[in-house]
Formats: sequence, structure tokens, C-alpha cells
Amino acid sequence: MTACASAPAPAPTPAAQAQSDIPAPTVTGQQAHELVQNGAKLVDVRSADEFAEDHIEGAINIPVDDVAARTAELGDKTQPVVVYCRSGKRAARAAATLREAGFTKVESLGGKDNW
Repeated sequence: MTACASAPAPAPTPAAQAQSDIPAPTVTGQQAHELVQNGAKLVDVRSADEFAEDHIEGAINIPVDDVAARTAELGDKTQPVVVYCRSGKRAARAAATLREAGFTKVESLGGKDNW
């Protein structure tokens, strides 16, 4: 008698693995619009070059690697902040950095295309 065994699942492709590593946004585009309309800061955490090329109107640019050093630019830590980037990875990192710095209402839009 042989044991019933299924074939192992194939390893994910590098593109599929990279896609699965992108954290889910914490707000939808509509929710982000409402937050910004009600006074939330909108922060593009991509590079200065990416920001100069294209960004959401009204956003300020604080590259992800500069977020910890530039939190004072965001003002009151109890006011909402919405962060975004190209795909969502940097936005998730920036959101975590802001939360660690004491910001209490941080949301990630994920990628700019979610706007």
C-alpha cells in the first residue's frame, strides 16, 4: 500500500514573490481623499526625482529614508497623515516609522495609482 502524496506546490516566481511582499494599503483611495479634504497631510515617500516627475496634487515629499529625521515637518502627531509611494512598500515602511515616532493616525494609501 502506498501513501497518498501530493506534489509540492511550485515555488513562486520572483515577480509573484515581490508582489506578495507588498503590504496592503490601510485606506482606499476614496478614504484617503476624504482624510486629505478634512486636513490630513498627504506625504509622497518616493525619491525627490520621482516626486518631481509626477505626484498627487497637494502632497509633500519626504523620501522614506528621511521620514524619521523630518517628522517635525508633519506637525501635530495626533493629526492624520496619509503616505504613498509607487507600489506600497515604501509607504508601509514610512507608516511604521511614523507610528514608532508617536504619530497616532497614520494611513498608507499604498501606491500612487490607488488615489
